[in-house]
Amino acid sequence: MENSKHEHWNQPQSFEEDNKRLAAGLLAIILGPLGIHKFLLGYTKEGVIWLFLSLISFGALTGLLGLIEGIIYLTKSEDEFFRTYQLGRKPWF
Repeated sequence: MENSKHEHWNQPQSFEEDNKRLAAGLLAIILGPLGIHKFLLGYTKEGVIWLFLSLISFGALTGLLGLIEGIIYLTKSEDEFFRTYQLGRKPWF
């Protein structure tokens, strides 16, 4: 009887449940100067740096970098993005 119970907490989670590739990519392209994609991925320190750079460059530098990062995010496969940016915690490009 004990073996018939389904324990959800003990099951490995697939990367699709927690993958933020599409959201991070679109936020980086659309709202690049604000750095919201950094905060979405959990990179708070990098997000604050991004906002500071945005203030210094009036959004020009971070807007361009956001566009580049958004394209990089969206061209990676779901699994590669999850391993690199969510598990591996690679905050920059």
